[in-house]
Amino acid sequence: MGTFDGLPISPEKSYLREDLSRIDESWAAARFDSLPHVVHILTSKDREGEAQFLKEQSDIIEEVVDEVVHAYHSGFNKAIQNYSQILRLFSESAASISVLKVDLADAKKLLGARNKQLHQLWYRSVTLRHIIALLDQVEGIAKVPARIEKLIAEKQFYAAVQLHAQSTLMLEREGLQTVGALQDVRSELTKLRGIIFYKILEDLHAHLYNKGEYSSAASSIHERDDEVPTTTAVAFSMNSSQPLSRRTRLLKGDNQFGVLGLGDGYRPGSIDGGSSFDGHDEEGALELHDEATLDGYNAITKVNGGDGSQKDIKIVSHQIPPWLSYATPDEFLESMKKSDAPLHVKYLQTMVECLCMLGKVAAAGAMICQRLRPTIHEIITSKIKAHAELVNSTRSGICRAAHTATTGLHYLKGQLESYQSPKQKRQNGISLAGTLLAVSPVSPVMAPAGTAQTAAKELLDSILDIVVRIFENHVVVGELLESKGTQVDMNTPKSVTVEVNWNHDSEASQVTGGYSIGFSLTVLQSECQQLICEILRATPEAASADATVQTARLASKAPSKEKRDRSEDGLTFAFRFTDATISVPNQGVDLIRQGWTRRGPNVLQEGYGSAAILPEQGIYLAASIYRPVIQFTDKIASMLPKKYSQLGNDGLLAFVENFVKDHFLPTMFVDYRKGVQQAISSPAAFRPRSHAASTYSPLVEKGRPVLQGLLAIDFLAKEVLGWAQAMPKFAGDLVKYVQTFLERTYERCRTSYMEAVLEKQSYMLIGRHDIEKLMRCDPASACLPNPFGQPNMESNASDVDVEVEMELCDLLLSLRPIKQENLIRDDNKLILLASLSDSLEYVADSIERLGKASIRASNPVEENGKQKMHHHTQTSSAPPRNLASFADEYRKLAIDCLKVLRVEMQLETIFHMQEMTSREYLDDQDAEEPDDFIISLTAQITRRDEEMAPFVAGVKRNYIFGGICSIAANASMKALADMKSINLFGVQQICRNSIALEQALAAIPSIDSETVQQRLDHIRTYYELLNMPFEALLAFITEHENLFTATEYTNLLKVQVPGREIPADARERVSEILSR
Repeated sequence: MGTFDGLPISPEKSYLREDLSRIDESWAAARFDSLPHVVHILTSKDREGEAQFLKEQSDIIEEVVDEVVHAYHSGFNKAIQNYSQILRLFSESAASISVLKVDLADAKKLLGARNKQLHQLWYRSVTLRHIIALLDQVEGIAKVPARIEKLIAEKQFYAAVQLHAQSTLMLEREGLQTVGALQDVRSELTKLRGIIFYKILEDLHAHLYNKGEYSSAASSIHERDDEVPTTTAVAFSMNSSQPLSRRTRLLKGDNQFGVLGLGDGYRPGSIDGGSSFDGHDEEGALELHDEATLDGYNAITKVNGGDGSQKDIKIVSHQIPPWLSYATPDEFLESMKKSDAPLHVKYLQTMVECLCMLGKVAAAGAMICQRLRPTIHEIITSKIKAHAELVNSTRSGICRAAHTATTGLHYLKGQLESYQSPKQKRQNGISLAGTLLAVSPVSPVMAPAGTAQTAAKELLDSILDIVVRIFENHVVVGELLESKGTQVDMNTPKSVTVEVNWNHDSEASQVTGGYSIGFSLTVLQSECQQLICEILRATPEAASADATVQTARLASKAPSKEKRDRSEDGLTFAFRFTDATISVPNQGVDLIRQGWTRRGPNVLQEGYGSAAILPEQGIYLAASIYRPVIQFTDKIASMLPKKYSQLGNDGLLAFVENFVKDHFLPTMFVDYRKGVQQAISSPAAFRPRSHAASTYSPLVEKGRPVLQGLLAIDFLAKEVLGWAQAMPKFAGDLVKYVQTFLERTYERCRTSYMEAVLEKQSYMLIGRHDIEKLMRCDPASACLPNPFGQPNMESNASDVDVEVEMELCDLLLSLRPIKQENLIRDDNKLILLASLSDSLEYVADSIERLGKASIRASNPVEENGKQKMHHHTQTSSAPPRNLASFADEYRKLAIDCLKVLRVEMQLETIFHMQEMTSREYLDDQDAEEPDDFIISLTAQITRRDEEMAPFVAGVKRNYIFGGICSIAANASMKALADMKSINLFGVQQICRNSIALEQALAAIPSIDSETVQQRLDHIRTYYELLNMPFEALLAFITEHENLFTATEYTNLLKVQVPGREIPADARERVSEILSR
């Protein structure tokens, strides 16, 4: 800032600031030196101008000074006036004080003469004031019963309890104990204490089960009851994906009981709503209450109205709840205003606080225990009945779709029937799809993805979701009651005893009347267990027997007192529960067993009516029950306080897992083993099935003719693995079942295979090491599936391929003569081998896919298992590897079938072609037809190709029939060496034979006709060389040295051809040409 900044210059003369800014600040220096300025003017060329400039600056400064003086002058005047007024007031005050001192001295003299009389008057006024206060209190207490009844009618229970407690304390005062007119009020207050208790208990009971006015789940449950299921008529429409409420985490994690000060008692106030007993105006108090009530109802409207979002709840969380609008402010009320807990949790806290103020904690706990089981049973039953009525009302429009829809693995029925001919649709009077479904021990409805499984899962999800939300309320109330247990009123009966052998905290159990979180969890899980038993049709006798064994086992594990004293080892969940017994004075019945309505013993026998919703019931519904129970257990474990953390590891999940292990899995194994046995032992199990005119399709649903037995086994294996997917913990056992079934099926397939190839030459040949090695190196084997994960050995060098093929042909041709009894003459056996090969490959691919799916499914399960409890994790990766090994075994047998077929066709070719060596080709005239053995061979090739076409893919048909051409070519070439003579007509006949064979092989769509033509043209070219003169033959050999081998050229010279002269040195000349 500059030196002249901040001067009080008026806005009209703002230009002065600019003028001041142009003045050098050196003029305002504290020690001003004028010499430099004088020297500057004297030495300046324009002295008059410089002097005039200084004069202008001086005028500016004088004008600024004038402005400053005018600005401060009025302020100085006002300050002087104020100081003069202050001086005058001080003078007047001093005079008044001196006068007051004189008056006080006179008053002291006058009062000192009448001191005793004034004291008496003061004492009398105090006595009269006390009498008036007592009369006001008596009058107010007389109105208390009516006011309490009014508060009860308006459900202002906390205000009613406050008023009752304050009135009771006032009646105990020394001045009011002897007032006879208040005896009736005392008796009425005693009666009202019981009335308030039962009203509070009823309201608490309603909110415990989400039926109260402030329950969080009440509105959502009623809305869901009106929803129409959109899947099928038997599907349960309850949404089971409700997020877990945060109320338990708030109460348990932040220890809200201590923070809110709920255990600090209450602070008494006035009867009429004031903060003291001075008798304030009631109308004013009512105005305050009405205003608070309006605010409170606005708050509840915001919570329940609209979409009921959490945001609205947070907005009103710090307002006074509507049920506390008439309450006298105290510590509890302040804690409610400051609490961030949801509205329904605040209401439960208020009800428990009321019970504590009444001294009825133990009695309330006993009554809650008494009504817990009947209420839960009624809630579950009513929920099921309501949904059953809804299903019945909508069944007319949905039922047809439910019955006609195909679900899960049972899609095969319609797909298989779609491509079967009318003649083949029925085998032994039963359709193929019907046969497949008949081998399954469960109906399509009860399949892993059937409607019964879906309905059971949705039903249990909805019921367990309701139970979880109810248990959340019980956790809140249970912890509150335990924390309030030490504040029980002395008038509460002390003879309340509880026999709960699973709870080691006997003192806490007594002060809460037997009620605890552990007890409520046990009863809730007991009812859920009974519902599950009804769904599974499990007999109580079997469950009780299992419970006895489990109890004995658990008892033998904890003999020491130290273990018995630890709360986390105390609760064990049996298959069947026994209720806690509570003894209350003057009651000769067991509250838990009988209940208020005396319906306790009949509750478990009435059932739940789940059959009205589920299309079927039975033990196979255990798969759909497993996951909901796991989710239920996880939610329960997350809600339990640390003291009861061990309870989450036992209970309903233990029951379900033991039931699955001891009952479901053995039953399933027996049923499916019977189905497998029926599938593979049926006469039609390994009977090829396909229409004669049908073509091969790679998809089953489009007509791939997989053998009925293998198709049924694949069906059963997928179904069993479907059960494994529903129960990951038992996936290892179920996969072992599948392995057992696949092993038995493999043995049956091996038996069928051996029946077709036993003692046949083709089967023995593929078992020879040298031939097996050559067949593996044969380039034609590239189309075969890879057994044991090894790639087929395919060489890229054509010379090596030719050598392997020639060596294999030489080995087979060396087996001549081939006997007919060593060949498979029954075409049905060949068709069986073809169908068996394709079916085995289909099953192998299916098993391999299932194994990979198991690996993918096991990874997320194992990852989740690291974060969750160990009770539903899959710990072994062996099953997928074993399934892959079974797939390799099936694929290897399928390859053996194809190898047998290929070698069989090659041996058939050799069997027919070996007649060339015994026939003389010296015909007198040209024959119009090929030889009979060629006609027989080509007919057989065509017939077998047509019969096998529906059962194997084109590439496999190429493999089966692709070896014929090379064998026929080599046999024809070698046949010339055994011939003694041949004429022109004989050469033409051999060429005609090759043409016929070429036409038969080219007719097979999967065979490369160009390769066949090239090889058989090679044969015709070779035999046509016999018609050339010797010199022309030498010229041909000279030009085509590598077209045939030296032996083949030599064989051309050995055979006698009429009209052809061969010189004596013919062999030497040919050898000379070939040796160049």
